[in-house]
Parts: sequence; C-alpha cells; structure tokens
Amino acid sequence: MPQFLTTSDAGFDAAFSALLGMKREDSPDVDAVVAGIIADVRDRGDAAVIELTARFDRLELTPETLAFSAAEIAAEVAKVGPEDRAALELAAARIRAYHSRQMPEDASWTDESGATLGWRWTPVSAAGLYVPGGLASYPSSVLMNAIPAKVAGVERLVIACPTPGGVVNPLVLLAAQLAGVDTVYRIGGAQAIAALAHGTATIAPVDKITGPGNAFVAAAKRRVFGKVGIDMIAGPSEILVIADGTADPDWIALDLLSQAEHDESAQSILVTPDAALARAVAAAVDKRLETLERRAIAGASWRDFGAVIVTRDLTEAAALSNRVAPEHLELCVADPEALSQQITHAGAIFLGQWTPEAIGDYVGGPNHVLPTARSARFSSGLSVMDFLKRTTLARMTPEALAAIGPAAERLAISESLEAHGLSVRARLDRLNRS
Repeated sequence: MPQFLTTSDAGFDAAFSALLGMKREDSPDVDAVVAGIIADVRDRGDAAVIELTARFDRLELTPETLAFSAAEIAAEVAKVGPEDRAALELAAARIRAYHSRQMPEDASWTDESGATLGWRWTPVSAAGLYVPGGLASYPSSVLMNAIPAKVAGVERLVIACPTPGGVVNPLVLLAAQLAGVDTVYRIGGAQAIAALAHGTATIAPVDKITGPGNAFVAAAKRRVFGKVGIDMIAGPSEILVIADGTADPDWIALDLLSQAEHDESAQSILVTPDAALARAVAAAVDKRLETLERRAIAGASWRDFGAVIVTRDLTEAAALSNRVAPEHLELCVADPEALSQQITHAGAIFLGQWTPEAIGDYVGGPNHVLPTARSARFSSGLSVMDFLKRTTLARMTPEALAAIGPAAERLAISESLEAHGLSVRARLDRLNRS
C-alpha cells in the first residue's frame, strides 16, 4: 500500500519532507571494492579485465575477443525480426532528428574597442558508452547515448556491454550498428569503466563515459571523474503524474507502473486535487498488479516508495512537483501547456494524457537519460551538449589593447601578479614608442 497524503492535513509537511528524504538505493558500500578494481585494471590492463570478467560474468575472454568481431555482430543482427528492426530504425531516426536541432552555433563579433571575441564548439575525440547487460539490456539506451555523440561529431565511439555467460541481446548490437558505434566490448562492471578511463593494451582510453549501471558502475564513474568526463550518477527511476478529473484512472495506473516495474527502488507518485481520482487510480494499480508480468518488482516499488497526494488545486500540485524535481513528469490535465509554465524543476515533461512517459523512453525523440534523485534542480538530461566543448576566442588589435590594456594592468597590480601586469605593459610601451 503506497502512502496517501493530503496537503490539508496537519502533519502533511513532515510527511512530505520524509517522502523527499527517503533513501531508495539499498547499495552496500562498494567504494573500497571499486577502488581496488580500478587500481588493478590500471596496473595490469587486459589481464585484470579478463580475470574480473571471468569471475563476475562467467565469460572467458582473451585480448582478441574482448570486442565483438564484425562477423559476430552480423550474425547476431541477422536474428532480429523485421518488426523489431523497423521499430528500432524509427526510434533511431526520431532521436537523431531531435538531437540534430540541439547543435549550437559558433560565434564571432568585434566589440566597440576593436577586439574580436567569440567561441567555437568542438566534440570530444572519443566517448565510451556503458550499456547494462543481462536482464537489464536495453537497446533504447544504446540509441539514446550513442546518437547524440555521433550528432556532436565524436570521432571514436565505443560501447562496454557485459554479456553474462556469453548471452547477448541482438537488438543491442543492431542499435549500436544503427547509431554508428565503432566497437562493442563484451565487458562490464567497474572493470569496464576503469578500462575506458585508463586504457589497456587492447582498449584505448576515451574522453567521456556515459550510460547507466549498477552500484559498482556508479561508484567507478565517480572515481574516474576528472580523468574523464561523465554524464551523471543515475539513481532508481521515478515518475510523478499530476492529473485532474479529466484523466483516465487506468491510464494513470499504467503510467505509474511503467516506472515501478523497472526496479523495486523505483518511485511512482500521483499528485491530484481530485480525491475521487486518487482512489480510482489506486484501485486501478491494484487491479493491474494482479496480472502484470513484473508484478513482484512493481508491487514492491509501489508498496515501499509509491505515494498518492491530494492537493487543494493544480497550482499546489505544481509547487509540490517542483520540490520533488522528478525525473519524469506527466501533466495529465485539461490544459497541460498552461500548467507546464508553473514547472521549474523536471528532467522531462510529458504534456497531456495522450503522451505517456513510455513514448519518451523509445520513440518520442528527446533523450531518456535524465537526472534522478532531485538532481533535476540543477542538471539536465543527456544531450548533444554533453559531447561538445566550448572554446572561447579573443583577438586584440593594437587599438583594442590600448583601449582596455591599462585596466588589465591595474587589476594585475591590485592582485600582486607582477608578470601579468608587465606582459600587458610591455605591449603598451611598444605602442607608445611607435
């Protein structure tokens, strides 16, 4: 049974604060283990990766078989049926079209002093994408990570995807092929992150690592940050639905369960000013849980972390949503565009009851790699920008230096940085002599 809260109740503020503070990740302290794995890979390279893969994934590899061969990929891709291929191709095309619009433009201008200023965007040279394997092997995540990188112009794109027991999802390899991935390594865990960051004799290091993973992967990404860039540290999935009396209770129930079925630690929250709708949705969730294939997982998530909140009105609902800063926000109300103007913190917003969050996971176009655990307050979902760097440009003419150089010299002196000031003064003196 999820929590039922009403904003007009005396104890609501305390109960809502407790909801916000719930610890949903029941992960052991893996940092010490991960530190040892990273050090081992850094010191012994391929040998360490191969040993750890045999231990954790029950897969015996050699340096020559760390990556899938072109023939192996072709054989697996051939297993994909035409309907699955068509769906994946549609998703790839829509994701590519959306992310192509995100590409920023270079800029250059000359200001009133005569200085030419601007910036230039360039991609990282190499990116490594982590794709979970086994039961949590999602070809959609390949597309969402790889396509923005290719649109940005990343020259070398590789994937690390564990294949426990040698089992591989052909759709993952097809997604990699459609997205333009160069190499797919069949390794995972902290050892894969370490190999991508530090490199081995066989695996060349990358500049940025993106993609979700378990607690060991997350800890490894934290540890290698600085050596390489990372996208984010993603936690369990979450959805918040704001709905009014126009919403279909069964549709809302399914949307809540679409996140609950990901993970027992996922969180699904309904916020509505309609108490009757709140009861109807809760009943619909219970009904759907009777037959849902992943009902054990979804039921545990809904029971332990789910919540139904009845508010005074939609404005209060929006305010509560902003405090949650959810990964996914559905606005299943009569006028979703108007309500969306009150939303300041959300990873992704889905407007209207005909826009289920599941569309965003696959074929909508926007990225489904989104900030969790309230980090939408200060961060954004994965985009082309994650694979680009902005380099600023500046050029002084003699006249521009004469106009603004004395101020730079004055500030350098005030900071007791003599060489700074002298580097400007030497040029100003040359100008004064000419």
